[in-house]
Amino acid sequence: MTSEGQTSSSLTQGVLSDRQIRQMITGGAIAASSPILNDQIQPASLDLRLSDCAYRVRASFLPGLGRTVAERLEDLTMHRVALTGGAVLEKGCVYVVPLMERIRLPEGMTAAASAKSSIGRLDVMTRVITDQGVEFDRVPDGYDGPLYAEICPQSFSVVVQPGQLLTQIIFRQGRTFLSDADLRAVHEATPIVSGDPVISDGLGFSVDLRPERGDLVGYRAKHHTGVVDLSKLGHYDPAEYWEEVRTTKGQIILDPGAFYILVSREAIAIPPDYAAEMAPYLAMVGEFRVHYAGFFDPGFGYAAAGGAGSRGVLEVRCHDAPFVLEHGQVVGRLVYEKMSEVPEQLYGVDIASNYQGQGLKLSKHFKPQTKG
Repeated sequence: MTSEGQTSSSLTQGVLSDRQIRQMITGGAIAASSPILNDQIQPASLDLRLSDCAYRVRASFLPGLGRTVAERLEDLTMHRVALTGGAVLEKGCVYVVPLMERIRLPEGMTAAASAKSSIGRLDVMTRVITDQGVEFDRVPDGYDGPLYAEICPQSFSVVVQPGQLLTQIIFRQGRTFLSDADLRAVHEATPIVSGDPVISDGLGFSVDLRPERGDLVGYRAKHHTGVVDLSKLGHYDPAEYWEEVRTTKGQIILDPGAFYILVSREAIAIPPDYAAEMAPYLAMVGEFRVHYAGFFDPGFGYAAAGGAGSRGVLEVRCHDAPFVLEHGQVVGRLVYEKMSEVPEQLYGVDIASNYQGQGLKLSKHFKPQTKG
């Protein structure tokens, strides 16, 4: 049951809205060790909270069929870290943190998780795992059990505390993804991208290396920095953590192993009755990838929600060889999904979203950077 008197089968197919997520909480399909806060509920997702401890493990893992995360932790844990009062998770290390929330999905419903935008922009690889899980960030139909976050800081060590929000989860009822033909129809009715859409297994988007003003096109993470305390917003000097990437040629060379923040050339819009997920552009996997998948809530970039001109921020990691990235090169795609219903609140002005109307922008932990 998703709420009193409502079954999963009575829901319209699509991604569940904020109202429907509240019904799941009321009905007990979503529970937590501490009362769920209203601020955790986004237009089409639920933010998940860290509990009070982390387990430093030898390696990343998936439990596999027939095994729980707790059983695997018995084999792989090196030591336990108390998070109360703040604790450092060191870059290059792997941690597993139990989450406060647990779920009981009804038949016909699945869930998917992703790092929140600010966490991806810090190059903190964060993935949700479940008991008997065989995939990261995917919760199978009918799952009933706890949730865990696997956290591996890549560029910066981070300070975390209980209750912080590093991951988010969406709930899918039945078939949700749009075909290319359906996506073209959506664009014709309500434009979802500036310019002519490139639609193939979703909406393709490209990188902007010829900004309208100045020559600043991105940022590259520095190798030796201090920690980033996730509780401190607008606090850190970008110059202490990031190198500016500038070009007047419309191209840059990506260094192997380096992490970059870039921006899409296109402005993107998610209409109120749709959500979207970022996926890597498969043809590019051999050289680099847009590092973290992420969810885009209904209303992102939507003019009526204050988002006209919103770009997609790209978290890019180069693989084994230096790679020349050209202006306008397709680097990723947005896979659109229909909502089960229009949310009560949209991303943007309704919920004071951090990245509505964004261009090239670091995470909210850094002081605003100068333009140009």
